[in-house]
Amino acid sequence: MAEEIIEETAGEQTAATLPKARAEKRKRVVSGMRPTGPLHIGHFFGAISNWLKLQEKYDCFFFVADWHALTTHYADTSQVAENTLQVAMDWLSTGIDPAKATVFIQSSVPEHAELHLLLSMITPLGWLERVPTYKEQIENLRDKDLGTYGFLGYPLLQTADIVIYDADFVPVGEDQVPHVELSREVVRRFNATFESIEWTGSLRSEKAARRLFAALKHVYPGAFEKIQILLLDGVGEFDLAILRKNVQTLLNRLPIEERMSFLANENVDLERVLFEPGHLLTETPRLPGTDGRRMAKSYGNGIWLKDSVDEIRAKAKNMMTDPARVRRTDPGNPDICPVFSYHKLFSNAALIEQVNHDCRSAEIGCVDCKGKMADGLIRWIEPVQARRHEFECNPRLVWDILDAGSRSARKTASTTMRRVRKAVFHWDEARKKDGAAGPAIQSAVISPASSAAPALNSGAAAPTSSAAPLSPTPVQSEEK
Repeated sequence: MAEEIIEETAGEQTAATLPKARAEKRKRVVSGMRPTGPLHIGHFFGAISNWLKLQEKYDCFFFVADWHALTTHYADTSQVAENTLQVAMDWLSTGIDPAKATVFIQSSVPEHAELHLLLSMITPLGWLERVPTYKEQIENLRDKDLGTYGFLGYPLLQTADIVIYDADFVPVGEDQVPHVELSREVVRRFNATFESIEWTGSLRSEKAARRLFAALKHVYPGAFEKIQILLLDGVGEFDLAILRKNVQTLLNRLPIEERMSFLANENVDLERVLFEPGHLLTETPRLPGTDGRRMAKSYGNGIWLKDSVDEIRAKAKNMMTDPARVRRTDPGNPDICPVFSYHKLFSNAALIEQVNHDCRSAEIGCVDCKGKMADGLIRWIEPVQARRHEFECNPRLVWDILDAGSRSARKTASTTMRRVRKAVFHWDEARKKDGAAGPAIQSAVISPASSAAPALNSGAAAPTSSAAPLSPTPVQSEEK
């Protein structure tokens, strides 16, 4: 089955509405994987095969999510570093190329944690508690104590991971679309909380500023009346900048939910600091494990990318087949046989057709069928393991690639955080402010602290990988 990738646009993030520099750049994709151990073939077909295509088309940021590993494995962190190395080796050996994508470690970019902290200040707890996978994982992982903020807040850390790189898209399966939607909601709330009105387009005129000012008069009627007299009845020289500043101050006094409603109803654009991501929906079935269940480390049913030939044959020999085929002479049903799903990935068209026919007519037994499938799997995995062996002999190269990618990622993240800090704290304005009194009209500026106190004027002085991408038909697997 061929993979289908459906591009979901990120609402306002179209080439027509994005800032020019952003619209002209290659669209950006961000994705990560927790380092819980070496990867199995399900990881390749469920995620990496998709990444190989994405790195050819997009500006990709792929990261080892070591902080995310702590959300469920915080009790024992002894293997996080080694698992990070193993995951990176598997990525590089399957064709992820640091010359085409930024490959890095999450915790090597501390700006992720800073943005996560700031987002946590404005995110309602109910938003996190309603994430579908939250209660599901608590139920499935009863052997772990998951009553922590780290686990509850991991979708918010995911949001920081994504938006800190101004991601256009996140590649996800259908079950993870709610996580991306949560990210979009958080970004909208952040923008409404901290960003300023963009006085361009339809809001450029004096008339638009007066309209918004009038619409906000219910906030502090006394302050409104005083400034309305000054601005509309000609007391002092009219200053559009002062009017706009008063509109912004009044808007900031609204409770956040009312503010978001006002912005939507009045069709007010904001100066964007964070951007809403879209998602790339990958519609692929999951590759079953050797026991017929989904392939997962916790089930012990995976075939690992680093498994030896003998280990692969042993696992293939013990794979589950059609449960209704009890005797060698019984006809089988390839449609429900996990082994046949592997044939579709690793065998040529002629062999797939032959196995399909011979199984249904009982002309081939399960042992022979498994052996033929294992032959194809081994041929496919041999070049991966050959490249992996090179990295195993030189792990320093892998660390160098990760370190170089982390430095590059941090440059991008730092740019975003400068915008975020400016929006949240207004440090630049505070440092430039000299405290000098301005023209009389400036006494009409509403103080952010109190409607009775006038505000002062602020107008004063990487190494590359040569690995060739693999290209069997991909199917979906869940990362574990």
